[in-house]
Amino acid sequence: MSKSISGFSKLSKSKKIDWIVNTYFSNKEEAKTILKQYWNSNEKLQQLHDEFIENTITNYYLPFGVAPNFLINDDLYSIPMAIEESSVVAAASKAAKFWLDRGGFKAEVISTKKIGQVHFMYNGNYDTLKAYFKHIKPQIIAKAKPITKNMEKRGGGILNIELVNKTQSIDNYYQLHATFETLDAMGANFINSCLESFADTFKTGVDNYVGMENTTIHIVMSILSNYVPECLVRAEVSCKVEELNEDDTISPQDFANKFMQAVRIAEVEPYRAVTHNKGIMNGIDAVVLATGNDFRAVEAGVHAYASRNGSYSSLTHASVENDIFKFWIEIPLALGTVGGLTGLHPLVKLSLEMLNKPSARELMMIAAVAGLAQNFAALRSLTTTGIQQGHMKMHLMNILNQFNANDIEKMAIIEHFKTNMVTHSAVVEIIENLRSS
Repeated sequence: MSKSISGFSKLSKSKKIDWIVNTYFSNKEEAKTILKQYWNSNEKLQQLHDEFIENTITNYYLPFGVAPNFLINDDLYSIPMAIEESSVVAAASKAAKFWLDRGGFKAEVISTKKIGQVHFMYNGNYDTLKAYFKHIKPQIIAKAKPITKNMEKRGGGILNIELVNKTQSIDNYYQLHATFETLDAMGANFINSCLESFADTFKTGVDNYVGMENTTIHIVMSILSNYVPECLVRAEVSCKVEELNEDDTISPQDFANKFMQAVRIAEVEPYRAVTHNKGIMNGIDAVVLATGNDFRAVEAGVHAYASRNGSYSSLTHASVENDIFKFWIEIPLALGTVGGLTGLHPLVKLSLEMLNKPSARELMMIAAVAGLAQNFAALRSLTTTGIQQGHMKMHLMNILNQFNANDIEKMAIIEHFKTNMVTHSAVVEIIENLRSS
């Protein structure tokens, strides 16, 4: 049975590894070798990685790929993607090439508001609270000036603060609901610092306001929201139906009809919508990771948005009007290009430079386009050849590596599956046959 430990965070990295290895692994030398082989040989770079989080014992690598030929608002991009799943980069690249010859992707940022809330309990009269809020609101904003002044110089800052009555949901529960503009920063630290200042001013001001003497305000918490329905970006592609003609197995008209049916199913069937949207996030998360942004925040906000009408639904939509096929996405993405890892992680710096050092708004559009491209590629496969044909061919190398196939075996097996369907059992069978002969 594993032992607990006190003072683990105070141990050196070497001592941490010794304890982990001795406590959890039967083959201690192998475990220690694996952990150490992922250290960076550049000591300064390794120290930088060690300081990103706590209790670091090694690095965890993900493949870093590039999807070229993305024409977005008439500018060409090669999009960096950090992801481990087979076929994602290939699918995005294929979709980019398809639309390159059909006008490319169009994208626009609809809005960039971000949200934070002070959650508090109040047991007095609501009208008195409203009057107090009206009185204290200018002071709340003024007291936060030391935090907001630099953001305001760049054109951002606090947009508004509202009092929200939530007592129908929880007795005595209210909010200060604030909206912010954080420009090229994702803004989490900025927003949270503002909210804590708001809470302090709001609570302490009660003592000097007539009518609030016999009531209490209890601050529960002050925190930004990762649900950002007013931080929206839209991306779309369109062409004449007759230009959807790259697949000989289906006519452009039939393809457009099947494609729209597939999207419509994802709009009304949550079981399909979850997988449909997961495919979209394959593209978006890969860009978010490569550019040093918070993919967990993005995921949470996106899936909440997909449920905003009471049922989980597709994030993409399709139509044919006047013989024009259109496919689009509208999605909330709170991203940043300054702060956090963007100025620290060397690969993040390279990713942003590869994208021509985009603003946060431009990065929102690029990420949305990556998601739309990924979804187009997936639906195109699903409604024509089926998803497994392309995916399993990309997954073939993973299977070969699982069985430690050598270079000669890999060459023979790859050649065989150029004309045969890839399945796990088929790969295993041919490996066994090669080795037995």
